[in-house]
Amino acid sequence: MKKFIQNPRLLFPFFMALIMAFIMSGVLIFINLGLVENFIFIWIKSFFIAFTVAFPTAFFITPIVQKIVKKIMSL
Repeated sequence: MKKFIQNPRLLFPFFMALIMAFIMSGVLIFINLGLVENFIFIWIKSFFIAFTVAFPTAFFITPIVQKIVKKIMSL
């Protein structure tokens, strides 16, 4: 666990995916269903599904995006 905490290549996409999945799942559930009786339960369930997809995606996409940004900045 200590190596994970000290590795920015894992830590950055982890927190980016965590925050993005949390906010986006909540917003989309609210837009699609409104403030229904079991909103929190649906949100948490959707968040876990979203995070399961978001973390590996962020992990593999982050280096690609960094390269793209470097190319754009060098123009």
